[in-house]
This record gives sequence, C-alpha cells and structure tokens, in this order.
Amino acid sequence: MRFRFVEEQRGAFPIDRLCLVMNVSPRGLRAFRSRPASRRQRMDMVVLAHIKEQSRLSLGSYGRPRMTEELKEVGVDVGHRRVGRLMRENGITVERTRKFKATTDSDHTFNIAPNLLDRDFSAAGSNQKWAGDISYIWTREGWLYLAVILDLHSRRVIGWAVSNRMKRDLAIRALKMAIAFRSPPKGCIFHSDRGSQYCSHDYQKILRQHGFRVSMSGKGNCYDNAAVETFFKTIKAEMIWRRSWATRRQAEMAIFEYINGFYNPRRRHSALGWKSPVAFERKVA
Repeated sequence: MRFRFVEEQRGAFPIDRLCLVMNVSPRGLRAFRSRPASRRQRMDMVVLAHIKEQSRLSLGSYGRPRMTEELKEVGVDVGHRRVGRLMRENGITVERTRKFKATTDSDHTFNIAPNLLDRDFSAAGSNQKWAGDISYIWTREGWLYLAVILDLHSRRVIGWAVSNRMKRDLAIRALKMAIAFRSPPKGCIFHSDRGSQYCSHDYQKILRQHGFRVSMSGKGNCYDNAAVETFFKTIKAEMIWRRSWATRRQAEMAIFEYINGFYNPRRRHSALGWKSPVAFERKVA
C-alpha cells in the first residue's frame, strides 16, 4: 500500500521525499515496479477496459448500477462495488446539470379530461397506456421544442417531433407518428398534461377518431406525468446538457440518434429489470 501511494503521488512530490515520508527505500520501490501485476490487478485492468468501452457506447451516461448490468450482459461477472471503485478511481462519472423553461400553457378555455391514469404508470401489455409531453432544448439559434409519446408498458418512445415553435402541430405530429407506428386498439389511454396543445380541438379530434380514452394531469402537477418527465430528465442529462448546440438541426439529428440508436434499443431501465425498451417488448412477446 505504501508503494502504491508513492506511485500515485509521484507527479506531485519528489520520489526521494515520498520514500522518506512513507519509510520505504528507493531500491524497494524499484523492486515493486518490476514485480508482475497480481491476479486482482490484471482483472481490474480487464474490467476497466470493458467499463471504458461501455461508457463510450452509453454516451457516458451509465452510473454504477447500469454499468454493472451492462458488463454482466457482455459476460463480465463483476460486482457493483468493484465497478464503482474502478469508475471512481479513473474519473468515470455521470454529469448532471439543468436549465428550466416552462412548456405547459394551461391558461385556456378548452375542456379538461379527468386523470384516468392516477399515477399508475404500469401496463400489462403494449398499447394499453400512452403518455405524451413537450420539453425544450436551447441552441444558439433559439429554443427547439421536443414532443414525445411513450408506451408506458416498455417506456419506449413511439412518437416524437421537434419544432422551433411550441404549437399544437408539434404535438399532433408526434401523435400521428405513434399511431402510424403502433395502430393502437380502441380503449388505449392517452395521458398528457392540460396544456393547450393537448386540449385543442384538433388534437382531441384525432384522439376520438382512434378510440383513445383521454386522461390529463392535475393542474401544475408534474408527478402525474412522471414517466415522460423522467425520459426528459434522462435525455437532457445524458446528451443535451453535455454539449453546446449551434443549430436546431444539429440538435434534431442528435435527438434522432439518441432515441433510435441508444434509448430504445440499448438503454437499460431499472423498472424493466435492467432491459432496454426493445428487449423488454421482445421478451414479453
């Protein structure tokens, strides 16, 4: 342990002084350096190589629990304590920051639907409960608004759209994508907040035409739509807040790659038994 401490601090202090303070000899230090790595050290190097690779593939978004599950999936049988130690020692961290902009305009005269979901975000199968919401991304060209729709059974993003304006056509485009992709049966619950985009006559007309049961959150209560709020928190922490976006188009392409290249097919969710949305649907099917 003393030799390892000297090696770790050699860049900050002279070797002779470190050896004197730690009561070890320079000759002993040279012998320590030439000693072959122990079995544990070799295993640490192998695990660390896998951690770095999975951190790259996950866009640097995996903390200790998801990283441990990812390593087990690729055949590296390792405990979460070792994973946490190696990530900590090698500066592999997950950064979290945030900005805020209000996106819900509930000051309107449209009808408000009851909260059928009542914070029950579980579903026994696909196309039983959907949830949608709108968030935002800052670029140097101005705000870019993102509307998404999730199937609550698998947390899979089944519809999304972006726009430089937060108008009802943004929410409608995401809804039409989800309907075209899934062809949901009549009786599927569609949950959203009570913003004007979702309460508008045009939006509600599409929901009625396809037999949706409409559900809306309580006024100003983000917890009533927590599943979609969690998605927005995830995409912002794992991608959006990590870069400066020069143009809306640049951010849009990155969102496309994140949703279709990582979030849906690869990202592990604790609520899904550490499976990705696509893998979870495949297992259930």
